[in-house]
Amino acid sequence: MSSYEAYQIGGNVGQDLMIVLGVFVGSAVLFASNRIRNDVVAIMVLLALMLTGVLTVSESLAGFSDPVVMVTIAMFILGEAMVNTGIAQKTGEAVLKAGRGSETRLIGLLMIATGGIGAFMSSTAVVALFIPVALTVAAKAGLNPKRMLMPLSVAGLVSGMMTLIATAPNLVVDNALRVHGLAPLGFFSFTPFAIAVLAVAVTYMLFMGRRMLSREVRAEGGPRGTTMADLIKSYGLVDRVHRLLVPADSPLIDRAVARMKLRIDYGINLIGFEKHHLRRRILMPPAPDTVFEAGDQIFVVADEGDLRHFKEALGLTHLTLLGELGQREVVEEIGLAEIMLTPESKLIGQTLEEIQFHAHYNLTVLAVRRRGKPLIADLAHLPLDFGDALLVSGSWSDILRLRKEREHIVVLTLPEEFHALAPARQRAPLALAILAAMVAVMAFRLLPNVAAALLAAFALVATRCVKLDAVYRVIGWQAVVLMGAILPLATAFNKTGATRYISTSLVDSLGSLGPPTMLAAVFLITTATGFFISNTATAVLIAPIAIEAALTVGVPPQAFAMTVAIACSAAYATPVSSPVNTLVLDPGGYTFMDFVKVGLPLQLLTLVVTVALARLLFSF
Repeated sequence: MSSYEAYQIGGNVGQDLMIVLGVFVGSAVLFASNRIRNDVVAIMVLLALMLTGVLTVSESLAGFSDPVVMVTIAMFILGEAMVNTGIAQKTGEAVLKAGRGSETRLIGLLMIATGGIGAFMSSTAVVALFIPVALTVAAKAGLNPKRMLMPLSVAGLVSGMMTLIATAPNLVVDNALRVHGLAPLGFFSFTPFAIAVLAVAVTYMLFMGRRMLSREVRAEGGPRGTTMADLIKSYGLVDRVHRLLVPADSPLIDRAVARMKLRIDYGINLIGFEKHHLRRRILMPPAPDTVFEAGDQIFVVADEGDLRHFKEALGLTHLTLLGELGQREVVEEIGLAEIMLTPESKLIGQTLEEIQFHAHYNLTVLAVRRRGKPLIADLAHLPLDFGDALLVSGSWSDILRLRKEREHIVVLTLPEEFHALAPARQRAPLALAILAAMVAVMAFRLLPNVAAALLAAFALVATRCVKLDAVYRVIGWQAVVLMGAILPLATAFNKTGATRYISTSLVDSLGSLGPPTMLAAVFLITTATGFFISNTATAVLIAPIAIEAALTVGVPPQAFAMTVAIACSAAYATPVSSPVNTLVLDPGGYTFMDFVKVGLPLQLLTLVVTVALARLLFSF
């Protein structure tokens, strides 16, 4: 009896089968057209299955209560913690520092760092985080961003293969095994495949892939916000920022900031300290009670005349300004902002000295702009006027506190650096400990994965590694709705017999060629489907078919499930096959064919690695 005859079902069930296949084809067309958002298409699929009676109301909505959806929500919170505590940014800075301008070294380190971090946060989020790092690397080293961003997107996709929680399709595939009553995949079952694929991808991009991309450096374009450098330039302070060393014999030693009256006596604006205690480098804005100590490095704003007098009077040594990485560390602690006085402000008509601005707000006024003209000299005795814009410096928390002074002060400009801050960076060790605990619990199966993930998310919020009011903002609701609404399609495939019919057809067509050929076919079918629909939807549809096929031919179903998961992430060949690729499309200046010519060979290499490792690790 043929597979068609075996699964030809009459009556309502046969009609339901035709409806399911029609819904699948229709959704694939809509996904591929990209004219309607993916989450809206998924809702349309859910409604079609519900309204046609293929699924009951409960079955249609069951996807939203699936553990996979809750784990995905927890992963968004985990990813935010890695950004909020500065773990991801610090990794990027370490790559920039270790690369030392070598394209080969930078590409290799960037791919390894992206692959590692992406194991525990959204690959889309980690690539978005590393794009500015890659662009900075390219600009500083005189490299073409095209040769940096394609490897970044490849590593982001490979990072989805690293662990069970690295990307949604992994969870979907694992859940499909559980639904069939089979042993699930372990937390680190994916890792050997990912490490092997990452090694191949790094080697390929270094020796072949990047050579397919132009060396010509493309001029940077696109809009950007106001940076701290922009603010300094607009107030005429570019050549007035200096870094000085306080030697052991300076009269400043053991004196408090408030006592020295540097602005009044020397015309100096003190904006920051770099102190060293127990081999730790501490950067901080000045407070009235901050004491000068031997070896302190101080950051000041002054013109040449005042600076010369200040250095001679207090025995200070001029140092060069910090490099880019040092500057990034400074702006984590010391911020700039532009503020303006309101018409009813109590500050109008008073001088900074009369107001005791620094003592009251714990901020330093570096310059005033009046009617478009910057004023820098003798600010302490300058009466403030309505419409004056002030450039202030201090800690970010003190700057943000000005927002409560709306009756008197308006915060006009917060620079880009503020939005890139990691406000909970002191809690980075705590976030890492929570992450390690979650991984251990999942790896040793002490709790269900969903319980471990939700506990970790709760702990990150409770310990303020993630702000409570940011939780609903950071969750990617479009992805959550897509997953919850598309999961019932797999139920419909199983309920109507479509899964068994397709899997049996696959076995009838390729079973005689042996399991490795079938595995390769599953990989190719999965990647081909991924060209048209999202990788989550692909996993939902293909995983049950692959598992049924494996059971039919007597091969470990985990091998076929793993192949589906790896193939879902191996979406290198088109710019629309994954949001990761779409992210780098514009900043890299890529064409559709750039992805095709670089991605297809890597896709075939990934196929070979996956099939070989599956045979080895699952013993068939």
